[in-house]
Amino acid sequence: MAEEYKAPLPNPTPDSKPFWEGARRHELRLQRCRTCSEAYFYPRNVCPGCLSTDVEWFTASGRGTLHTFSIVHRGLKVTPLPMPYVLAVVELEEGPRMMTNLVGVPADPEHVRCDMPVVLEWADVTPEATLPRFRPA
Repeated sequence: MAEEYKAPLPNPTPDSKPFWEGARRHELRLQRCRTCSEAYFYPRNVCPGCLSTDVEWFTASGRGTLHTFSIVHRGLKVTPLPMPYVLAVVELEEGPRMMTNLVGVPADPEHVRCDMPVVLEWADVTPEATLPRFRPA
């Protein structure tokens, strides 16, 4: 945490609190339905596949592939990373997709491609908040 983080921070809800608590421990916590076995993200207390409420939390691998991305050149006044940066959707090895940032690679289409393997890294942006980001594997 080199300099003060000024971008928006997560505001955990009762459904997302286990996700953010896991993030602080550098664990990618996802939910899985015990009825249909579907893993999903974003956190919620009902399976989006079968609507069962019999769901559980598990620790995911942190590996995936880049599903899609956008290179942000102009954004909010306060951005999560120096511009330009890569806003990404990663398809996790366990199946769900999550929006994140891609780091460790120039924000240039010559260096970023869909389906590239990525791996999770954690950004401890404040003592209370840790954000998941991905980098090329």
